[in-house]
Amino acid sequence: MDADGNDSPYAGTLRAAMTDLLLAQGAIHDQRVATAFRAVPRHLFVPLVPLEIAYTDDVVLMKRDETGVAISSVSQPTVVALMLEQANLQPGHRVLEIGSGGYNAALLRELVGPAGEVTTIDIDEDVTVRARQSLDAAGYPEVQVLRTDGEFGGPDSAPYDRIVVTVTAWDVAPAWVDQLAPGGRIVVPLRFRSQTRSIAFDLLDAGHSGSSLESRSMAVCGFVSMQGAGANYERCVSLQGELVSLSFDEDQAAAPVPPERVLDQPKVSAWSGVLMNREEPLSDLDLSLMATLPGFCVLSAEPRAQEKGVALPAPRWGASALASTSSLGYLTARPAADPDFVELGAVAHGPEAQDFAQLIVDQVREWDENLRGGPGPRLQVHPAAFPPDQLPTGFHVQMRHSQLTLSWP
Repeated sequence: MDADGNDSPYAGTLRAAMTDLLLAQGAIHDQRVATAFRAVPRHLFVPLVPLEIAYTDDVVLMKRDETGVAISSVSQPTVVALMLEQANLQPGHRVLEIGSGGYNAALLRELVGPAGEVTTIDIDEDVTVRARQSLDAAGYPEVQVLRTDGEFGGPDSAPYDRIVVTVTAWDVAPAWVDQLAPGGRIVVPLRFRSQTRSIAFDLLDAGHSGSSLESRSMAVCGFVSMQGAGANYERCVSLQGELVSLSFDEDQAAAPVPPERVLDQPKVSAWSGVLMNREEPLSDLDLSLMATLPGFCVLSAEPRAQEKGVALPAPRWGASALASTSSLGYLTARPAADPDFVELGAVAHGPEAQDFAQLIVDQVREWDENLRGGPGPRLQVHPAAFPPDQLPTGFHVQMRHSQLTLSWP
């Protein structure tokens, strides 16, 4: 072992241990994905951190902008594995990765094999230079690295069997759909109504108004935001001196905002009687609330706000909430008799607090009775020119380039 502990046997041992952990936790199901994880030396793509950090299941931040916002990272292995399995890559596939860093591109290369092709692009020259150097050092010189705006894809190497986007996007860029081969798939961390999910979309047959996409799987995730022409940032409203914030998306420009000290007003609580295992995800419930609650937004609270009792604990990704110009309500939970479970409920403040708390609880019960445990929600993406009267039944979100329809089969 050399002075830095960077010899290949030690790195290989750590890499194998990380892969075994991901398999044991159920983050990896496909043995081909596991083989790729065992093969690609992640530490070469994060050279400024110790080997032990390189092979932990955590994101590694690589660059911040001038305001301190993270703009480049090497993603958490759990999330990388999720997206690789969503993509269902096969030998010989041609793949475009949008949002480079090198590590994911090397995994893609392992999965598509010698007969496949991988192109990875990024708008940031620092990122593409680092990706090129790391890929060469790791033994993947054949991966094409380009500096370009991801909003416009990589037309020179199109069409692609798979497009994998590794930055948060607020919309599906038309170029991505145009550059997808028939039967192709896009995997993208898509944000809508302040909720981000990694979604695998399959290309549907093109109609007279352009090609459409339909989801095959989705899972909550988090990524750095897209830059360039496709950049879009949430509108955040601070409450209680920035201890609490509400997030709204671009299509919610006219959404009502409560007073800054609304949480100082008397609290009203309501409880649904609906129990959830502490390990059960709230993601499908959140989508159901998004589609049914007027004035929907996402509430996030600093730990100090929870310690002071200003706001009850919120999930990692934020709590579903509804707001008006006078009141605020949000989803919460309390311990159940069984320590493995919690009971879902709502807390609200302001003149409409009673109605808000009851509305949230009613919708939780509706989800529990009619949607919970079912096939799960489906998301379709249609071009902006698609006739509104021909859209499928569901909840619609108007984006810049497309129309999203959320429905439950």
